[in-house]
Amino acid sequence: MTTSGSGTRAAHRPSRKQWVIEAATELFATQPPDEVTVADIAARAEMTSAAVYYHFSSKDQVLAEAMRAFAAALREQLQAITEAHEPGSDIGASVTALLAWMGEHRSAATVFFVSSAGMSQDAEALRQQSRTELLEELVRLIRKARGAASDAEAAVVGLGLLALLETAAISQVRGDDVYRSLGHRSFVREIGDLAERIAAPATQAS
Repeated sequence: MTTSGSGTRAAHRPSRKQWVIEAATELFATQPPDEVTVADIAARAEMTSAAVYYHFSSKDQVLAEAMRAFAAALREQLQAITEAHEPGSDIGASVTALLAWMGEHRSAATVFFVSSAGMSQDAEALRQQSRTELLEELVRLIRKARGAASDAEAAVVGLGLLALLETAAISQVRGDDVYRSLGHRSFVREIGDLAERIAAPATQAS
């Protein structure tokens, strides 16, 4: 998170709300959200608790806003990847490009996929809404990569890719045994290969 040279925040900057979200995201990524207080967030953002409450009614609202911002950015990134995808070309590179983007936004991805799991009904509703939107975009990507595919087939393949992306994102941000044993490059390569196999027409998948 960027700070000013003096270590203090300017009193009236339009990015103060974003500072709160960034500070909270950094904390939620390294500590259980239910252990983080508004005072902790305020200290990390270099402002008072009152200033945090000016923008957000509660810590839960900060968490929800952080999740919402990440979900929107994730969908925008997938849309950009879909637009750039060459019709008929392999889908693995596009899937691993999205995984790489999530790696570049590790704190936010950790909060979205790991830290916030089971925190509240609102968090689960946000995650479910994001899944629905990502699935719609993945179906577009599949149609661009494969051309002819029935609605049902594209939906099933999209669900498979979505499950793969979520599992890979969690493995990557946690640095779990699978990720560590393979190493980053091999892990990404395996995810790309799996994406190709999931998206391959039935006659090729075997």
